Amino acid sequence: MKLSIELTKLYYTIGEVAEMFSVSTSLIRYWETEFPSLKPKKDRRGDRKFTKKDIEQLEEIYTLVKERGFTLEGAKKEIKENKHVVNPSVRDNEVLAKLKKIRKGIQDLHDSI
Repeated sequence: MKLSIELTKLYYTIGEVAEMFSVSTSLIRYWETEFPSLKPKKDRRGDRKFTKKDIEQLEEIYTLVKERGFTLEGAKKEIKENKHVVNPSVRDNEVLAKLKKIRKGIQDLHDSI
């Protein structure tokens, strides 16, 4: 999922974030307990304040769980293995480069036959 809105504020409330992803606030709170890397700041009243980085992490979690059908354990493992990659488009570019390399290898093999 690529958010269609531009993130212009420093902090977003849990309600705003839930609305961005069309999910309930309780699901956001649940993901916060399940994914240790997701730790939004809290103000004096305990209200969560999500930064752009938090929203990017939620975007990755949402993509893995809701769009790609990963279990929570599978999503945790995928995030842990690819923790250096925050932006999904970077990962897409890496996959595309690997596929092109494989295609070239197959074409070379075909040409040699």
